[in-house]
Amino acid sequence: MELNQLEYFRALAHINHFTQAAESVSLSQPALSRSISKLEKELGVPLFNRIGKKIQLTPYGSAFLTHTERALQAIENGKQALADLAAPDQGVVHLSFLHSLGTYLIPMLLSNFKNQYPKIQFKLNQKNSARLTEQLVEGAIDLCLCSTLMTTDTLGWVSLYSEELFLILPTSHPLASRRTLRLEEIAEEPFITFKPLYGLRLLSDQFFETASIRPKITFEGDEIMTVASLVAANLGVALIPKIPGLENLDLVFIPVSKPVCSRAIGLAWNTNKYLSPATRKFQQFVIDTFTDKNTLPTAPYIKPKKL
Repeated sequence: MELNQLEYFRALAHINHFTQAAESVSLSQPALSRSISKLEKELGVPLFNRIGKKIQLTPYGSAFLTHTERALQAIENGKQALADLAAPDQGVVHLSFLHSLGTYLIPMLLSNFKNQYPKIQFKLNQKNSARLTEQLVEGAIDLCLCSTLMTTDTLGWVSLYSEELFLILPTSHPLASRRTLRLEEIAEEPFITFKPLYGLRLLSDQFFETASIRPKITFEGDEIMTVASLVAANLGVALIPKIPGLENLDLVFIPVSKPVCSRAIGLAWNTNKYLSPATRKFQQFVIDTFTDKNTLPTAPYIKPKKL
């Protein structure tokens, strides 16, 4: 059994199409077919069911895929560990984060960290909560700044701080002078929220369910600024955190008295994935930044503790 056979098998198992899988591994379709047939012959069991041009994993293939992915990940971890030994204060951290954290938390953390470790680089991407979980499980990213993720056996998560969610209303709204509001009081209002599978949307749905409310959703967006701007234009109300950048909009932020509305922001990683020294440095830096704090400080930058 050869290493490239395992790589070819993994590609085909995920793509389920010989021609497309062959292109993804820079191989001809006949060569990929021969490689898979040779692997099946060596293992003594069929890995795929072939139905015309369609293929799907057999139960043997599904079981073997789990071990194949672990083996290939272990090899990648070993190669990365060797590279890291040569340059422990350099490297690249693959970091993902929720869309709503991109305007304040991420810039603050990266700016402070780069002051201490200027040679460490970052590859960043924003995703919704469901995709963030998939990326972590797949090993595509190292760390993720997010709200609570879908639970799996391979994900580690540490809470950093709690963030209150407010009902935001245009300043001209009849309820704008209230000091607090119950969620049920805006049940008949047009509600502006986020697309399904976004963390804030999932939380909002949970809070409305707790209050036995079915909101009248008029728009589903990607970004907090978009949602807030539509509220300021008197097109509805929303439930969001109070983040920097919204202070110039004609909005009021009213705490929710019932149910209590907040979200936990934390740092997640795949416990089976090798974390480079650079990644571990940033992981510890983030955790130390929020030690003994349960909310996000209001200062533009947080002075981190010395590592």
